[in-house]
Amino acid sequence: MTTKAEEKKSRFDPEPMPRRDFLGIAALGSMAAAFGLSILGMLKLPKAAVSASLAKKFNVALPDTLAEGEAFIPPGRNVAVFRDGEGVFAISTVCTHLGCIVKTSVNGFDCPCHGSGFTKDGTVRKGPAPKPLPWLKVSNNGGMITVDEDSKVKSGTKV
Repeated sequence: MTTKAEEKKSRFDPEPMPRRDFLGIAALGSMAAAFGLSILGMLKLPKAAVSASLAKKFNVALPDTLAEGEAFIPPGRNVAVFRDGEGVFAISTVCTHLGCIVKTSVNGFDCPCHGSGFTKDGTVRKGPAPKPLPWLKVSNNGGMITVDEDSKVKSGTKV
């Protein structure tokens, strides 16, 4: 005696896929996808993913309206340039505590991150900054001031 399910089954119907075979094919597919994605990642390696940075040596034109002892911060730079009766000098605005960018204030500079305070010449007014703000090398190029962020000079060096 045959059942209705056996009667309806044709010899042309595909065999059902066992679960073990399905899982094996799925594992091979995910392995191939992982291999393909890793190859795509390796193809990107020869091209460096480094963004261009600003030059450490740059020219600044001080405004004629800049008052003596007032800080001029060039746009996009971490440097404050000053003019006084003795000459021109530049101070880094990177805090010596943990590298935050200090902001100008009435008393000089204040660090917004941890509260360090600096005078206008970069001397530490209040901690936790361990050292004063570094002075940077400045030179005069016929009306333009050249600041070199990579060259630190002794405090009080002016051009």
